[in-house]
Amino acid sequence: MTIVDKVRSIQNSGKRPKILVVGDLMVDHYIWGGASRLSPEAPVPIVHVKSESTTLGGAGNLTQNLVSLGAELVVAGVIGDDAAGRQLTDILTNEGVSTQTIITDVSRPTTVKTRVLVGNHQLVRIDRELTDELTSDIEDKLMAGLEGAINDVDIVVLSDYKKGLFSNSLTQRIIKVASAKGKKAIVDPKGLNYAKYYGAFLIKPNKKELAEAAKTDKINTIDDVRNAAKAIFAQTGATYVVVTLSEEGMAIVGNDDTYTLLPVKATEVFDVTGAGDTVLAAMAYFMASGLSIEEACELANHAAAIVIKHLGSATTTIDEIINHVIDDK
Repeated sequence: MTIVDKVRSIQNSGKRPKILVVGDLMVDHYIWGGASRLSPEAPVPIVHVKSESTTLGGAGNLTQNLVSLGAELVVAGVIGDDAAGRQLTDILTNEGVSTQTIITDVSRPTTVKTRVLVGNHQLVRIDRELTDELTSDIEDKLMAGLEGAINDVDIVVLSDYKKGLFSNSLTQRIIKVASAKGKKAIVDPKGLNYAKYYGAFLIKPNKKELAEAAKTDKINTIDDVRNAAKAIFAQTGATYVVVTLSEEGMAIVGNDDTYTLLPVKATEVFDVTGAGDTVLAAMAYFMASGLSIEEACELANHAAAIVIKHLGSATTTIDEIINHVIDDK
């Protein structure tokens, strides 16, 4: 059975993989305007606002990719008791995502990144956030909801943006519960402390993140990737490290030193923004549907090839992935 036949069989079964995303939730707020003169108060441009838009940021981009693929989705994280938090949950609810495991913490704001753009130029970014670790009470409250959620899903994805959610304590509690329930945990890491991800099934850094974690500035070849991955295996005990290599594709490295290099499938590359989330979403979706890690990564590579042909963060669908595989033959 070809990989296309397997994907079509998943479609025809009518069964939607159920995926839990635990992550740093945030709102991306864009202000679009024009500027023709400087302020008399300071040497800065005066921006006349023409329009505003809001979308999900952080782990929200991953969730939108999974929604586009057709997964049944549960999202867990922490928001503030504010308008941005309510807007975030409304967006997720309207997309059919379960938000019952999203906890409100009155002591911190919902993370909001406001970007002011004039034409295609980003003038300034304003961040509203608190990156302190969660209090023990909020962590316990979040874990209480996660216990049941993990039991009911096919796979668990941790989307870390280093905003305070993934403390050593909480990260280990999530991974240990997933392991005890026989559910694979996939991690999109951030920062240098990979030890907190110990016990995860798969770690998915990009090339820059891998270099930082392995404390090397030399990742040019597949042997460099394999050597750097050894540092990740030593810290995490993971079964696989999957490295996204931007325009160069992706590499799958096993903890037994086996490896596969998947060259990029795109003929044109316009923007790699958000491609890592697309890769993670496709991997999680197809692994949760019963495909092997190699098959899931092959399909994820095709998914990435689709979205990097578009400017800005984009998503793709199962039908588009099937067509891309067929066209690539």
